[in-house]
Amino acid sequence: MGNKRTASRKKNLLNYTVPSIIAMCGTFLYIVVDGIFVGRGVGMDALGAVNMAMPFILFVDALCTLMTVGGITITAIRLGRGDKRGANDAFRHATLLALFAAMILTIVSISFPRKIAMLLGANITFFEMTSDYIFYSAMFFLPLTLSYILQGFVRNDGSPKLVGIAVIVGACTNVFLDWLFIFPLQMGVKGAALATGAGEVLVVAILMTHFARRKGVLRLGKAAFSWTLIGKIFKRGLPEMLFQLGTPITTFCMNRILIDALGDMSVSAFSVISYLFSFVMGIFLGVSEGLQPLIGQNYGRKDANEMKFYFRSGIIINFFASGAVYSLLLIFGVRIYSLFGSEPVLINTVADALPKFGWGFMLIASNLMIGSYLYSTKRTAQALILASCRCIVLNSALILLLPRLFAPEIVWYSLGIAELISFIIAVILLRYSERNGVVFR
Repeated sequence: MGNKRTASRKKNLLNYTVPSIIAMCGTFLYIVVDGIFVGRGVGMDALGAVNMAMPFILFVDALCTLMTVGGITITAIRLGRGDKRGANDAFRHATLLALFAAMILTIVSISFPRKIAMLLGANITFFEMTSDYIFYSAMFFLPLTLSYILQGFVRNDGSPKLVGIAVIVGACTNVFLDWLFIFPLQMGVKGAALATGAGEVLVVAILMTHFARRKGVLRLGKAAFSWTLIGKIFKRGLPEMLFQLGTPITTFCMNRILIDALGDMSVSAFSVISYLFSFVMGIFLGVSEGLQPLIGQNYGRKDANEMKFYFRSGIIINFFASGAVYSLLLIFGVRIYSLFGSEPVLINTVADALPKFGWGFMLIASNLMIGSYLYSTKRTAQALILASCRCIVLNSALILLLPRLFAPEIVWYSLGIAELISFIIAVILLRYSERNGVVFR
């Protein structure tokens, strides 16, 4: 019996985490590939311009997370209880809410790209290219949103491999179109935005086959409108949205400090670091989001042992993955940085800054997994406290304050310091919430 249970656990870990990691890394690979082609084909200033736009683009991703994770959490728990109708209600409500939000953001972004670029702090060096990138990215917010939400639900509905295939195909399409639009067609940063959008359209087309073939439990269809269910979706998804907001808030605050204190070159260097950081985050998020359905379903079944096994597994996987990635970046860093451009001043600036910035990777990996575990088991209050402290209060406060209190270069250490404090808070919240064992609601 014990051997069968161990084999089942290992199979679940592989079936859910590996496709999820591939899917998340593939999604972030879009951004990395854009950076490589933009740096090589357009130049250092274009790298900085895209990085100036990233807080807004990543804000859209975070908003998608609100509906996606909120809906998935409710769906997983209901599936664990055998409530197929309730699971479909959550899926349909979450999808419609996400598409409505994407439609509003599309209209605003296409109408006011220059004002958004101004609010993001783009100076004369980056302003025009930042505006272009926002405008052309906004044309694809609807497929981007649908791609994001379908990836989560199709994975949760028993087809994680299809999600991995869809993202890989989309990523390969993005690579080819990046080359085509930026080099032969000389379209600059707008070409990078269009290539990413086209890749997402293809991902959506592939994921829709899950529903066309009527795989799994979830079905597309009409939803009986429910304010109560909408409230539950927002409540369950808010902690993860706040976790996701950490990246755009960090990028926004870093850009403002760097452009004022260390100059345009530091912004371009941070752009390279951000591309690498986003890909690393894909691994961590892939593990936490891949395990979320397993944790949620076992919470629905009231199986505390299985829940804790998958949580501990996620912590271990993320910890060793973060250490391995950081080591690789230190060992092979120069070769990796040079993919984004051959200018020695850019490579040297990145090589100097990344070790100071990247030491927090292991802490981020643990914080994400703890946060996912909390909101997947209906500990919304604790998850909200952790997400608010980590992603809104500490990151922004330390990035903006430390350079003013000490030397400007300390800004590179601020992310790790914020994550260390957040990790201490996360451990306290986790232990306090389980002081009398797991409570099932």
